[in-house]
Amino acid sequence: MSTYRIHTIDSAPEQSRPVLRELQQAFGMIPNIAGAMAESPVLINGFIGLFQRVHAGTFTEAQIQTLLLTNAVTNACSWAVAFHTALALKEGLHSADVEAIRDDRAPEDRKHAALSTLTRTLIEKRGHLDDRDVGRFLEAGFNQAQVLEVLAVLAASTITNYVGNVTKPPVEAPFQARLWKA
Repeated sequence: MSTYRIHTIDSAPEQSRPVLRELQQAFGMIPNIAGAMAESPVLINGFIGLFQRVHAGTFTEAQIQTLLLTNAVTNACSWAVAFHTALALKEGLHSADVEAIRDDRAPEDRKHAALSTLTRTLIEKRGHLDDRDVGRFLEAGFNQAQVLEVLAVLAASTITNYVGNVTKPPVEAPFQARLWKA
């Protein structure tokens, strides 16, 4: 059970409120994880800047969701797995690929498999990739700059995953059907 408050715009510290407003506009709601993050204006403001850059990068939204879902599974964050499962399906990932990621397997789609494998490997090896790890990613049609861009997605995702694991926010009703346990 969480002892962290899930803030609303009205209850959040003043410096956290603009971010909560942005997230409400983006999602039509304030995700509970953001409500928990809002306790720390430093954290939520740092997160939103990175979050915005990640979504303005070279990856498609479906590719970003592949990365985010893989990170959530690898970091065993139940809230983030439920949330990113729903978003991945909304962004057009095949349900079989989503289920593969949730089961800690690579998706069938070659590019999504390369993204999922690279991000899982980055977490498991704590960033110590070898030439084969990078080579498999490049062979799937990505470039060296995108290896580094995966790190940005991983950083944003790690913030969310760790906040979820520390604060244990409840999973919102729209994502209840996507619950997951490590």
